[in-house]
Amino acid sequence: MAIKPLAFRMRPRTIEEIIGQQHLVGEGKIIDRMVKAKQLSSMILYGPPGIGKTSIASAIAGSTKYRFKTLNAVTNNKKDIQIVAEEAKMSGKVILLLDEVHRLDKGKQDFLLPYLENGMITLIGATTSNPYHAINPAIRSRCQIFELKPLSADEMKTAIYRAVEDKERGLGDYSLEISDEAVHHFASSSNGDVRSSLNALELSVLSTSPDTDGVIHIDVGIAEECLQKKSFSHDKDGDAHYDVLSAFQKSIRGSDVNAALHYLGRLVEAGDLPSIARRLLVIAYEDIGLANPSAGTRTLAAVETAEKIGFPEARIPLANAIIELCLSPKSNSAILAIDGALSDIRKGKSGEVPDHLKDAHYKGASELGRGIEYKYPHDYDSGWVPQTYLPDRLKNARYYTPKSTGKFEQAIAGVYEKINKQMK
Repeated sequence: MAIKPLAFRMRPRTIEEIIGQQHLVGEGKIIDRMVKAKQLSSMILYGPPGIGKTSIASAIAGSTKYRFKTLNAVTNNKKDIQIVAEEAKMSGKVILLLDEVHRLDKGKQDFLLPYLENGMITLIGATTSNPYHAINPAIRSRCQIFELKPLSADEMKTAIYRAVEDKERGLGDYSLEISDEAVHHFASSSNGDVRSSLNALELSVLSTSPDTDGVIHIDVGIAEECLQKKSFSHDKDGDAHYDVLSAFQKSIRGSDVNAALHYLGRLVEAGDLPSIARRLLVIAYEDIGLANPSAGTRTLAAVETAEKIGFPEARIPLANAIIELCLSPKSNSAILAIDGALSDIRKGKSGEVPDHLKDAHYKGASELGRGIEYKYPHDYDSGWVPQTYLPDRLKNARYYTPKSTGKFEQAIAGVYEKINKQMK
């Protein structure tokens, strides 16, 4: 029988063995409570590859002692789901991990739904796609949705050391010396992907000959070869990667194209496409904003293209987006506006919604159709009409302050000022 990969062997058997995801499986958190109460509901786990979706599902099954089956929504057919359903009828309950649940077709879905309804099958769907966009509402409405986070470098190191020391499932039977730099590289260069990190660790051990004393030595050079990513210098706290991301955003904000491309190059060499993508989308709306609104759309298109084609070609659309963002006019007026509104709300400054804005179906409003004394803007030639929209205690609040760095925001600033004068 072929030996299963290290990442498979090291999967947690109970939720106590899960590394990371403490916002879900930590003491007193939602999945921990469900398992201890033996009251499992169907759920969808979503997040990047290799961060523990399958591990959580198998750990839940191990903690509850229910039967556990794994299927793939693409490669397994309806008959495979029927077999699981028959097993559920015999045993009373089955936990079904369904990978790529966003690809579940209508026939499989229609068969599965009654078993979710009666609780015979507890579905744990796993997906890298946002379930609010990618998963059919009929399935989504029957499941709790939990987002998983990439593991931190420290959590990754915990997983690596556990695999190195475990004699039953890991590499504990090998006479092994692994340098701190190699462990750090495995932990920090996998973008929170435990599976990738452990696979590279196992490859390094299996492909390295022992010395005359029978000891296998793993240094950072071997780690680089097995992970196929170069090691970058990190400070003592392992924060250098985040320093590069910070410098990346600040260079774009400061309109320095050359510096931004330099930091992009370092992130490309680290293979960290998810962080690049997320940071670029944030920049497009936080730092460029209303000064060049179309930059957000083009940045999203560049990011989606990069994700589809992958490295090394992904660097090309990313560079296009970065050059545009660097040389665009900048405005942070939108983030300042929403943060101002949130600040008031968090201080308890909210107040009652004006009666004429309340839902037309509330008591006393239905007979007026559109709410009490509500003026319908489309009935006026201007397309808008002076009336109070903010609660009385905030009626003079002004959160948005336009900037004059871009033609678009200059144009809407004129409309904004005109409306504000009319509202007084």
